Amino acid sequence: MITCRGLTKTYQKGSTLVTPLKALDLDVPTGQFLALMGPSGSGKTTLLNLLSGIDSPSAGTLEVAGSDISKLTRGQLTRWRARNVGYIFQLYHLVPILSAYENVELPLLLDPLSKKERRAKVEAALDLVSLADRMDHRPTELSGGQEQRVAIARALVADPDLLVADEPTGDLDRESATKILALLQALAREHGKTIVMVTHDPRAAEAADRTLHLEKGVLINPPDPSAA
Repeated sequence: MITCRGLTKTYQKGSTLVTPLKALDLDVPTGQFLALMGPSGSGKTTLLNLLSGIDSPSAGTLEVAGSDISKLTRGQLTRWRARNVGYIFQLYHLVPILSAYENVELPLLLDPLSKKERRAKVEAALDLVSLADRMDHRPTELSGGQEQRVAIARALVADPDLLVADEPTGDLDRESATKILALLQALAREHGKTIVMVTHDPRAAEAADRTLHLEKGVLINPPDPSAA
């Protein structure tokens, strides 16, 4: 699913050249649930943004879901991202005036789908996260765990191959976090989704199939795929 070779990201910060990722090599098989750990500033979120096509590398190659996205233009990346990636945030980013159904529907509104087709996809996504009975509720009427499940349904609604999650349990109590991690495990194992999750929580990382550590833009313990 993911192959990085020499992946490097550099940007200018004032008069200083910052390199949050340095010649990184990484392979992630389809259907693997990968946790990324490391201190703040180690490059974890930078790597997530590159894998999801939100940002572009300064050097190296990056192949995700069969496409060399390091060579795509900004417009091509936008279209590729809409088809192939679902992003799960720590703080949900739900629209407070919209229902759960309407929040999940948002990514589909630019697609040439009929209302009936959109409804089928939204209901399937909400059913997958066990929230079909809460689809008409707004975020303020949901618990934190339920809000995160709506956010996961929104990430899933276009049926992407890759899910990237930035601290998805960081704002949840332990019980809700455990349920979210079990859901992510099921998405990988039963539905073949490839998941890359950034976390600071060792207990969250234990839910993943594999954990890698980043230190100052360098992966400490790469190989696996998948332990051949």
